[in-house]
Amino acid sequence: MSSELEAINKEFANNGNKNPQGLIEWALAQGARPICTTNFRPFEAVILHMVSQVRPDIPIVWMDSGYNTEATYQFADEVIKQLNLNIVSFVPRRTRAHREALDGPMPGIDDPRHAAFTQEVKLEPFERALREMQPDVWFTALRAEDTPERAKMQAVSRNSNGLLKVAPLLQWSAKDMYQYLQAHNLPNNFDYFDPTKVEEKRECGLHLQH
Repeated sequence: MSSELEAINKEFANNGNKNPQGLIEWALAQGARPICTTNFRPFEAVILHMVSQVRPDIPIVWMDSGYNTEATYQFADEVIKQLNLNIVSFVPRRTRAHREALDGPMPGIDDPRHAAFTQEVKLEPFERALREMQPDVWFTALRAEDTPERAKMQAVSRNSNGLLKVAPLLQWSAKDMYQYLQAHNLPNNFDYFDPTKVEEKRECGLHLQH
């Protein structure tokens, strides 16, 4: 990691400093094609509100696997309308009905077919989004308490392709997130399921690869 990014992490996200708004403003000045990804999981309205307050037209990229709960789709629609989000959806090349007609129901995480399933419904759509949109700044709602792998990450990093990855909420707790939702009258939803993870503390691979 460059000394500049180390300094930015120290200023905005490390050693007890939790200034996500400042980090978002800094990051938006670093590129011309920012995106913010979302899966409309619990507390997701926090990052969506923060980034859209600074850049109302920022593309909000949603990899919709087709396996979300009804409540998640309803929550997504509510947040999109309330925040007037510039939503850009990327979906698998096959619909859920098409995939299941040929391959059967979603494979479990112990099924050797699960890796291919994850690639089809989440990783390939994300890789396609990167190719088509060519972002130079990527905002994500990763939090350190999500998984052990995420606890080791930095709030700001740059991948091998030069993409600046920014996790403004990395050091925020669930309490911090809840209080922000309450302060800004934002909706929330806990009826959420990610078919590529299944288990709450399991990684799908997207953030480990990018």
